[in-house]
Amino acid sequence: MANHPDRIVVWPGYFDSKVSRRAGRRVSKNRSVANPTLDGLAYAARSAGIRKMKREENTSHPSRPHAQEGRLWISTADALSATGAESKEGILQAIGTAWSSQESETKAAEKAAKKSGPKVGDRRGQSQRKSFKAGKGRKPSERRKRRK
Repeated sequence: MANHPDRIVVWPGYFDSKVSRRAGRRVSKNRSVANPTLDGLAYAARSAGIRKMKREENTSHPSRPHAQEGRLWISTADALSATGAESKEGILQAIGTAWSSQESETKAAEKAAKKSGPKVGDRRGQSQRKSFKAGKGRKPSERRKRRK
């Protein structure tokens, strides 16, 4: 890998909550996500305020050659000024905070949508709640008699 002093490399594996610190996670558990992807990383970096970045897909981290996770090249000057951090670790913490808050908001929205039930016009969702109209208010033995 070539030396680029004006850029920082950020791997999605740095934010994987299933990986230990020793195995390569670089942020705390509360700033990590379950299944990090390169697209999610780029979106989180953008929401953290970083604008100058380049995505490189199908690239594996040297310590994880089996995982073709990709990497994100970030401009050092832009990232430091956007996040207000003083080092790469501070930038990673800012991205991790933005990413975990996005994940928690998404989960909360999904939970609220599931709790509210199916929308008007959602035939599949409404059909799951319907009961038999013919047997409404009758006992099972009365229904059997009626069929005969």
